Amino acid sequence: MHNEPLEAHEHAEHAMHAEHDGFVSRVAIQVAVLAVLAAAAGNLESIEAEKVLVGTSQATLEQDKATDAWGEYEADSIKRHLYALAAEQNGAQADKYRKTSADENAKQAETRKHAKDSEDNRNTLLAAAEVHEARHHWLTGSATLCEIAIALSTVALVTRRKLLWAGGALLGLGGAVLLALAYVTI
Repeated sequence: MHNEPLEAHEHAEHAMHAEHDGFVSRVAIQVAVLAVLAAAAGNLESIEAEKVLVGTSQATLEQDKATDAWGEYEADSIKRHLYALAAEQNGAQADKYRKTSADENAKQAETRKHAKDSEDNRNTLLAAAEVHEARHHWLTGSATLCEIAIALSTVALVTRRKLLWAGGALLGLGGAVLLALAYVTI
């Protein structure tokens, strides 16, 4: 016996079941992709945070070197002035004191160069740390958006709501864009 209404109903059920299976597959793939993006953004975020810490620590060491060099520069300046005064006051050893004063002056030029070099290194390290910190912020946003997208997609999977699935896809796309921008714009 051939029952057309029953067959139509069975076809509709099969179609609905196939549609749900396709929906489940698409959402599952989306969740997997989002998980990979979230993991990548999270790992890169940690790497950038570490680079900030290392860079600022190295910059602090360079600042310490510069401070030490400037202290030495000032001490050499005082010695140079004392030897110049001694040369003016002591006729018998004036030439010796003038030479020592000139040596201190030459030593000061070298010390000044070391201080300036350390300051330049500090500035370079701080600039690099700022770049890593900016990337860290972009990557934090990326990881957060991907994690929220995973949550929405999971709820979409359970409730079979396509609007939640689409929202998860949009947030995931936003996370991917932030991940790319972290390395393209900075």
